[in-house]
Amino acid sequence: MGYRTFNVLILCTGNSTRSIMAEALFNTMGHGMFKAYSAGSAPTGVVNRFAIEEIKKTGYPVEKLRSKSWDEFSQPGAPEMDFVITVCDNASRETCPIWHGNPVTAHWAFEDPAAVNGSFEEKKEAFKRVFLQIRNRIDLITQLPLAHLDKMSQKHAIDEIGKKSTS
Repeated sequence: MGYRTFNVLILCTGNSTRSIMAEALFNTMGHGMFKAYSAGSAPTGVVNRFAIEEIKKTGYPVEKLRSKSWDEFSQPGAPEMDFVITVCDNASRETCPIWHGNPVTAHWAFEDPAAVNGSFEEKKEAFKRVFLQIRNRIDLITQLPLAHLDKMSQKHAIDEIGKKSTS
């Protein structure tokens, strides 16, 4: 029916929290518009349990989620990416591999809820807050007519979403 699926790779250093939550949200909220993946430059190898709890609320199958290296997506046979979005400031400053497909890149900064020190409830609240911030930005991107925009217009639109307040 003329609609296209866009591959999106979400990057964070540890690939345990923000990028994982964004992967699940893109795949859930995109309704087939996006096939999302996540990865990290120095993956922890573990998905944060608070992130899993937030993702479970969407009905997304959490058993598919894993912390992995971004090297997986620069290898021959890796999916070609249309978009690569960093969600932490550290990853945005790193030298990324060469991605297949010459993707549009953007940086959407989110605080690291895993870095919050405090009670169990305070940590849980931090994860909920960042999850909702990510959801709000993904809601905006799903409303864009991406298939009708050239790469420069896509880049501009996605950069603008990254500048919007996430509250």
